[in-house]
Amino acid sequence: MAVQLLEKLNQGLSPQGFVEKMTRNQEAFQNWYQQFAWSKASDREFFEEFHKDGLRCVIIAADWCGDVVRNVPVVFRLLETLNMPTDVLIMEENLEVMDQFLTMGGRSIPVVLFVNEAGEVVGRWGPRPAYVQEPMVAFKANNPDKNAASYDENLKATRQEIGRRYGEGTGYQQLIVDEVRAILENLA
Repeated sequence: MAVQLLEKLNQGLSPQGFVEKMTRNQEAFQNWYQQFAWSKASDREFFEEFHKDGLRCVIIAADWCGDVVRNVPVVFRLLETLNMPTDVLIMEENLEVMDQFLTMGGRSIPVVLFVNEAGEVVGRWGPRPAYVQEPMVAFKANNPDKNAASYDENLKATRQEIGRRYGEGTGYQQLIVDEVRAILENLA
């Protein structure tokens, strides 16, 4: 049975409402938003032309999360181009929803959900591009014991590698465009 979010549609914040409500990282969030640029005209054309009746987006997010600050501005730009209705649910206020979308057993955000008119989740993205997420997947597989002596040191190294993969500039943003586009193409 598909996960049902019908009762959450139109209950979240608008993208603008989310940004206005931010008490942390608002400037960094807005900077990533302003820095977004289409790398490929073909991607922009796809997002301008894509339409599926009743499709909308629900994003689980929080302003304290670095992945939200880097990734959601890109997602917002894509959703604006799609002209897709969007609800942002604050994770701490929607734990019952968050707990349906755990990443490797943990609450990792953002979670970007594409939902049909019946409220069924038909697509999911997040919390970060697959290439950036790879070190965390490997860490979780190789470090199952949180009490192990090397756990914290390995986690620190993993987070450093994630930061390196994000890089200093906006190059990672194309990964998000590619991955969200692939989700939408599968829904067409």
